[in-house]
Amino acid sequence: MKSIISTFMCLTFIITALAQSHTLKSPDGKTHVTIETREKINFAVTHQSTEVVAASPISISFENGEIWGVNPVVNNNKLRSVNQVSYTSLYKKNKIYEVYNELTLYFKGNYYLVFRAYDQGVAYRFGTSSEKELIILNEEMKLNFSMDHKAFLPYVRSRDYDPLDFNRQYFTSFENTYSHIKLSEIDSTRLIFLPVLIELPNGKKLCFTEADLESYPGLNLVNKTGTFTLTGTFAPFPKKTEQGGHNMLQQVVTEREEYIARIKGPRSFPWRVLSISSNDKELLNNDMVYLLASPSGINDVSWIKPGKVAWDWWNDWNIYGVDFRAGINNETYQYYIDFASEYDIEYVILDEGWAVNKQADLLQVIPEIDIQGLVEYGKKKDVGIILWAGYWAFERDMENVCRHYSQMGVKGFKVDFMNRDDQVMVDFYYRCAATAARYNMIIDFHGAYKPTGLNRTYPNVLNFEGVFGLEQLKWSSPEVDMVTYDVTMPFIRMVAGPVDYTQGAMRNAIRANYRPIYSEPVSQGTRCRQLAEYIIFESPLNMLCDNPSNYLREPECTRFIAEIPTVWDNTIALEGKVGEYIAMARQKNNIWYVGALTNWSKRELDVDLSFLRGENYSIELFRDGVNADRVGSDYKREIIPLPNNKVLKILMMPGGGFAAKITKTKE
Repeated sequence: MKSIISTFMCLTFIITALAQSHTLKSPDGKTHVTIETREKINFAVTHQSTEVVAASPISISFENGEIWGVNPVVNNNKLRSVNQVSYTSLYKKNKIYEVYNELTLYFKGNYYLVFRAYDQGVAYRFGTSSEKELIILNEEMKLNFSMDHKAFLPYVRSRDYDPLDFNRQYFTSFENTYSHIKLSEIDSTRLIFLPVLIELPNGKKLCFTEADLESYPGLNLVNKTGTFTLTGTFAPFPKKTEQGGHNMLQQVVTEREEYIARIKGPRSFPWRVLSISSNDKELLNNDMVYLLASPSGINDVSWIKPGKVAWDWWNDWNIYGVDFRAGINNETYQYYIDFASEYDIEYVILDEGWAVNKQADLLQVIPEIDIQGLVEYGKKKDVGIILWAGYWAFERDMENVCRHYSQMGVKGFKVDFMNRDDQVMVDFYYRCAATAARYNMIIDFHGAYKPTGLNRTYPNVLNFEGVFGLEQLKWSSPEVDMVTYDVTMPFIRMVAGPVDYTQGAMRNAIRANYRPIYSEPVSQGTRCRQLAEYIIFESPLNMLCDNPSNYLREPECTRFIAEIPTVWDNTIALEGKVGEYIAMARQKNNIWYVGALTNWSKRELDVDLSFLRGENYSIELFRDGVNADRVGSDYKREIIPLPNNKVLKILMMPGGGFAAKITKTKE
């Protein structure tokens, strides 16, 4: 990653330090942050006179009795303004304009507090210059609001919930749909994981999450008061764990300490990130989490290869029309490799089942699988192999496993079932990323908390789950509304980073016909919706969830999916309203892709293509068929010229979408 940097002392924004009040403005002057340092540190944020957050206290308390943020004494402050361009290679755009104003307050007690104001929002973090070890009892983080705003928030799943044991909720998959409720209506017994979205007056939105989470527990939220306040909460540090959980591949916390973290300085703490939008579509192209993450620790990223993956688990290995028994065996995976090669798909994954069950030992391989043989078969066809790995099987023998399989030619791991974000588990993410990087291996985190910028710090980490993805439709009841989730999640969860949603179903059900079928699953919504999700959802390592036999019967759609890039030169949010619809454009080299999704409402959109330079373009368009509201797989493909007015009029059926590939024609 290369940068052109211009950093200078702040002359372009206003800060006041009258008594114990400090004010910081964003570069465009629209966002104001007020920091009070009287009896306690409080901060408040406004955007164009709209209150974003009312005065809210922040502090950190330690086992030795120290409390940062109570009776603070400011020794010094530093002001600066940054204007730089960072160039990326594995992101949704190839360059980012990073412009912000920053205030750092240095306090008696060897700690400091940094606030940054971007045009896209505000972030703050604590830090210390002390080198001593500290035990953190708690971090006070509150978001106070003066009004009973409605919020989109994800509770932990019901299976992880016990009203008599709140700690149980810290063991969760971080996957759920959103509750759209008032702040005062939040269930006080339920844990909320990040990100969350708050609806502000005047159509504005606040998306709250965190960034640069390293060696510190993840931030979650509760509202135990029934008021208009969201309070931060953290998983206490694990005192005892025992092997258990899914197929003995997890570490279950059986006893916790009274504290949340042990740290040794000097160090900075995670950023608390408040992304602020004037309209909904601005959230679709927000860069704050990426920008706030630590820069790449990998100097040479040329070996990191994003791409698409032919995936086995969702379709239950149910290939057909072959003369061998389908399942977890060499013949089946050779079939997947043949399919991937035919469509220039970069990878095939061996998901759960290739290692001996319940042993948590990735060097014990079932006799039906010859990994070395599959790697060699894939090499001949330019298809890489990725292996699924349960968390504890990977953690307990990480170095040896990476060395062994990298020497064999395996390209990386999909690591699953962490299901925690306490400090011990967060440390694992970094150790996993660093170890894999030493062996030139990529990582896809499943059973994972939301991304916090680790994909910038370790670009070999290509993707994260932490999303209510398509896998849920293998077992979810018809009441689960995935279509509405699809047009809600990008405004919230995707603000944090890429999503391993695992789209690509070729069996598509309308709302009335959907039912869960574990071995032959279907999607909710239309075929074109599935195609558009490869454009809408940010995903550098993108699964094709259906089985090769189904894809081979649908060559038009399969070819289109296979050609869609997974990292981009440019991203433009065209239209969007949370829970209703989305339209986005993405560019790679000289080709543009445009996609849109709607909820269960039939919707006509006028898609503005004025970002295209010149006039001569050809559009390959996949639109919902006239009967797509009756048969979800109905679609129409056509090739059309760019309209003279550069406005593409599209009709999407209920649960529908459209996808387009736009190429420049000869002058």
